[in-house]
Amino acid sequence: MSQRADASQCGGVVVEFESGEIKDARAKQSTSIPGLALIYLKGPKFLIYVSGALSMWGDRMWHFAISVFLIELYGRNLLLTAVFGLVVAGSVLLLGALIGDWVDRNPRNKVAHASLFIQNISVTICSIVLMLVFLYKQRIEQIWDGWLTVVCYTVVIVLADVANLASTALTIAIQRDWIVVITGYNRGHLAGMNATMRRIDQVTNILAPLAVGQVMTLASNVVGCGFILGWNLVSLIVEFFFLSRVYRIVPALSIKPPVAEEDEDEDQDQAQAYLQRMERRTAQEEGDVAEPQPLTEGNCNTSLNLKEITNLPLCFRRFRWLVSTCKDGWRAYYRQPVFLAGMGLAFLYTTVLGFDCITTGYAYTQGISGSLLSLLMGVSAITGLMGTVMFTRLRKTYGLVNTGIISSCLHLGCLLLCVCSVFAPGSPMDLSLLIPSITPNSSTEPGGMTSQRQKHTYPLRGGSNQPLLPDRSSIHWTNNTVLFENMPSGTAPESYISIILLFLGVITARIGLWSFDLTVTQLLQENICESERGVVNGVQSSMNYLMDLLHFIMVISAPQPQHFGILVIISVLFITTGHTMYFFYAHKAKRKPRLDT
Repeated sequence: MSQRADASQCGGVVVEFESGEIKDARAKQSTSIPGLALIYLKGPKFLIYVSGALSMWGDRMWHFAISVFLIELYGRNLLLTAVFGLVVAGSVLLLGALIGDWVDRNPRNKVAHASLFIQNISVTICSIVLMLVFLYKQRIEQIWDGWLTVVCYTVVIVLADVANLASTALTIAIQRDWIVVITGYNRGHLAGMNATMRRIDQVTNILAPLAVGQVMTLASNVVGCGFILGWNLVSLIVEFFFLSRVYRIVPALSIKPPVAEEDEDEDQDQAQAYLQRMERRTAQEEGDVAEPQPLTEGNCNTSLNLKEITNLPLCFRRFRWLVSTCKDGWRAYYRQPVFLAGMGLAFLYTTVLGFDCITTGYAYTQGISGSLLSLLMGVSAITGLMGTVMFTRLRKTYGLVNTGIISSCLHLGCLLLCVCSVFAPGSPMDLSLLIPSITPNSSTEPGGMTSQRQKHTYPLRGGSNQPLLPDRSSIHWTNNTVLFENMPSGTAPESYISIILLFLGVITARIGLWSFDLTVTQLLQENICESERGVVNGVQSSMNYLMDLLHFIMVISAPQPQHFGILVIISVLFITTGHTMYFFYAHKAKRKPRLDT
């Protein structure tokens, strides 16, 4: 019974005597909310979030702006943009394993700082070059018979590609390695940080291009370059400081498992050791384990091989090492227990069912306005955020592997709406375009199938067989979106059912898509050993870019709006294959505990 109750029962005055512990508890309670907020703001999670937000914002602005700049520079033509996209995808495809290996072999702070510095400085220099080209374009075109312009274009594309490679390395280091260590390998905290980083990415994907686009529209391309330049310099300083502080306050980041180092100065010793091991193995197979025999004519081939290895020029030895590192990286990726899950995620990149220039270009041919498309993109961002929330809830309730199964089923179920849109009223799909005409006028008859199906296509420039990516002269480019400036008037589709089903499926599928993406990301984080975390995630990035290239090849092969239905069906088949791979992985993952018991 409390002292207050005792006093009241005795009829005396109520006097409260508080112990030191009660006072301390009340003091902590009165300052708990501000204190906890201050601790959180100084903690590693918040610093990583802010650093990641700055980095993602800069990346989104730059990726949007560089496409616009290249189009403007090359006379409103898509050639430079296509070359840039090919160079970026090809470089990550070829160098992904090497980037990951570099992340594994070096201290975490060195990797983060070097990647951050290279990325921001490359963008800064590239912005300066672009500003000079925009300001003095006519003069530059007159120097060296125009070859200086080609040099400037090459420098811009190379620097932009270097920035993208550095961004890939920074993403692997922070989002695939640092986060795992910061959370103390706690699966619940890891899921929360992964989901938060993805939410930041979703928000910046919408807002960052809008911000830099407004600057470029209201001012000029030169001012836009200056804005990006200033942002990168400020972001470099802030991110460098925040990442350095995180590295200091999380001691576990300074501890990294050793990786076998290979240097050109050690090639001879390594070759000698390798040949000695081969000699011992041969001796054991022959039953001769006696002392090493002196060099004779019978075993002189060993010395010849050693001489061939060590006498190679340094550049050839480095090239052999690079090729060997790539092969080892792909082998390491293949032998991972989550190989099928990673491959399944990569297959999801071969699709036209997203808010990229392909799908939005098709939407314009079906009479969808730019304002409506912008609204749909906003709704898709919301559904993407819903997917991150669903991921955390499902993981807590059903576990990580089951979360992937549920997300896969939800993703595939929503994409069935896209398949239905191919055959719904208003769909322009016409398979006869893929079949060579039998008679010269079979495809031009007024009552033919082609004319009947083409009336569903919104006319562009007076023709109904325009490609999904028209010439740049009549369009504005936004982030993954094509906005037509002078949309020609024409007959709208007879029915909007097809396009409604298409975007309904694309938007709702993002819930399962992002939940599945987070599932596979965390599976890679949890199941890859720390010494191979970088190289495996580097190969995963290469696979993602490879499958992304395939979907552009698909569009090049079938560029007309009447072909889009075929692209939708092929995309769903690729996505189904990817989820099937994950189902096989989930079956093996669930079967393993049973076998262990």
